[in-house]
Formats: sequence, C-alpha cells, structure tokens
Amino acid sequence: MNKRKAITMICGCVAAILGVVLVILTRGAALAKGAGTMQTVPFALSLILTVVGIVTVIVPLLPRQKEVNVRTLTLAALFAALCYIGFTYCKIDIPVGAEKTAFHLGNVFCVMAALLLGGFWGGMAGAIGMTLADLTTAYVTSAPKTFVLKLCIGLIVGLLAHKVFKLSQEKERKIPLAVATVISCIGGMAFNIVADPLLGYYYKMYVLGVPQQAANIWAKMGAVTTAVNAVIAVVAATVFYLALRPALKRAKMLPQL
Repeated sequence: MNKRKAITMICGCVAAILGVVLVILTRGAALAKGAGTMQTVPFALSLILTVVGIVTVIVPLLPRQKEVNVRTLTLAALFAALCYIGFTYCKIDIPVGAEKTAFHLGNVFCVMAALLLGGFWGGMAGAIGMTLADLTTAYVTSAPKTFVLKLCIGLIVGLLAHKVFKLSQEKERKIPLAVATVISCIGGMAFNIVADPLLGYYYKMYVLGVPQQAANIWAKMGAVTTAVNAVIAVVAATVFYLALRPALKRAKMLPQL
C-alpha cells in the first residue's frame, strides 16, 4: 500500500470516528418531540460523515481505477445537479403518519449517470445530488440512507452495464445494446425495490427511534412508491440513454469504460 492510500484511509477512519461521536451527541436533540431543522440537520450530517468516512476507508482497497479526467468530473457534477432537481422539483409527496415518502424522478438521472460514467461516478452523482435534496427538503433525517442507497444503485447499474455487458465497447458486447441497457437498469432498480423499504424499516426503528408499527406502515407504503419510481427510472433512463448515445458518440464524448 502506497503512502497516498494510507493517508486516505487514515483520514477516512478519523472522519468515521468523528461522525460516530457527533451522532451520539446530536441524536437526542434530533429525535426529541417537536425537533426542528436546527436539531435534525446536524444529526443527519453526522450520519453522512460517518458513511463518507467508511467509504473513504474502503475505496483505496478496491482495484485501481483509470485516472479521472475533467470531463468525467464535470458530467458527474451535472448529473448530481439533475438528481437534485429530479427529486426536489419533480416529486409528489405522500404523507405516511409523521413521515413521508414520494414519487420522484431523481433515480432516472442516477441510473443515467451510471450508464454514461460508470458505477462509481454514477453512484456518487446520485448519492450527492439526492442527499443534498434530502437535506434541503422535509427528508432531512433520510439523507444518510439516501446516500448509501443511491451509491449502491450506481455501482450495480455500472457493474452490469460496463463489466458484464460491455455497454460502451461495441466489439466486445454480446447482446443488443437496448437489451443490455434495460437489464442493467433493472438490476439497479430491483436492488432498490428490496433495499429501500427494508433498510428504511430498520433505519427508522433503530436510528431514528420510530415505533415498530409506524416503521412497518412506512415500509409498506415506501415499497409501493419505490416500485413505481423504479419502473419510471428503467423506462426513462433507457430511452434517454439510447437517444443521447449516438450524439455523444459522434461528438467523441462517450466514455469508453
């Protein structure tokens, strides 16, 4: 392990430990009855810091990736912004007791980012964009869960699209482009259909202190909205990707992953 990786892992450990300490210090005020934004935001940010610290420790242990260019970073930032817009301004809130779930378009751009940029940067675009959307709306306490789930969606879609089906490599791809795209999108969204309500159930009970019955009702309603969002994401992301791909290829902006 080189010096840079060691420093990165040490920084990740420090961030994770600091996040845990801050979670312990801010949890009581955030979960108190009538807690407002001033109490819930520090708690959510502490949880996110913990998750980011853990991710920072893990990333250096993964196989070495290609050098990241400015174009990739720019597109990732663009898709993060689109994920933010897709959730913040293109959603329908569904009240579930004191909690909420929503129909939204944020997942569409998370999946598209993974198809175009690969799993890691697509997942990071979705995680950052939709986590920021949570932090600036009524979903503040859900932000840490969102970060984890959207990162995983991107990683799964990217893995299927570029490692299994070789989406960006015409000569190595064994199945039609449209079929490979649809299956890749379905893989990420199928994960989300299972993981979102399941993780949400335990997250609300053990992290947010929501009563079991309320968490159970939220999980059931969340499963419905997650399934609808998944169908929308698969259809829309596939159509947009197949429509944009020829133009990006002609402009030599289609990454070879």
